[in-house]
Order: sequence, then C-alpha cells, then structure tokens
Amino acid sequence: MKTKIKILSSMMLFAMLLSAVAFGQDKKNETIKIKTSAVCDMCKDRIEQGMAFEKGVKNVVLDVDTKIATITYNPSKTTPDDLRKAIARLGYDADNVARDKAAYAKLPACCKADGAKHK
Repeated sequence: MKTKIKILSSMMLFAMLLSAVAFGQDKKNETIKIKTSAVCDMCKDRIEQGMAFEKGVKNVVLDVDTKIATITYNPSKTTPDDLRKAIARLGYDADNVARDKAAYAKLPACCKADGAKHK
C-alpha cells in the first residue's frame, strides 16, 4: 500500500512539474511586426527561411502585400534590434535598419526595389 502511495505521489509531482514547465514556456514568447522592403514571394521565402535559423525565433510570417514580417521570438534569447539586423543581413530593409549592401547585391532581380517584377 505504501509503495502505491509513493508511486502515485511521484507521478502527481512529475505531472505538476511538467505542466509548470509547459505553461512557463508559452509566457516567454513575444511577437513583433517589422516593416521590410520585400517585394515578392521569393522575398517571403528568403526572409521566412533565413529568420527561422536565428536564435530565439519561434515563427516568422511575411505578408508580401503589407511587407510586414510578424515574428514570434523568445526575448531571453534575442532582441527586436537583433531581429531587424538579421533581416538586414538577408538583404532587406527592416524598419529603420538599412539592408546589407553585399547581401542586397546577391538577391535575384525580382527581389530588388528597382528590379523586374514577377508576372
């Protein structure tokens, strides 16, 4: 009987710790919207895929029509300024952070501000 009580108590304690960890992680994430210079779906793919590898980034969605990247991230691992700089390193403007010129030069013509547009 005592063994069953110990096992049950251990299982309850484990379940409480597990739920505390799971709920605590959800509260850590924040979301930011960053205005970019993206112009097409290739830009969308480049930004979403490139930002997926940034430390602390949980999710990235770029709306091509508004040029706004919505990024969910862990603020204990990155900052909004670091996220803007990461987008700039991909070759795109990010709010008030200018794009990296070398990265911009490597973008396909359709991804450049003055480039040919997709039909």
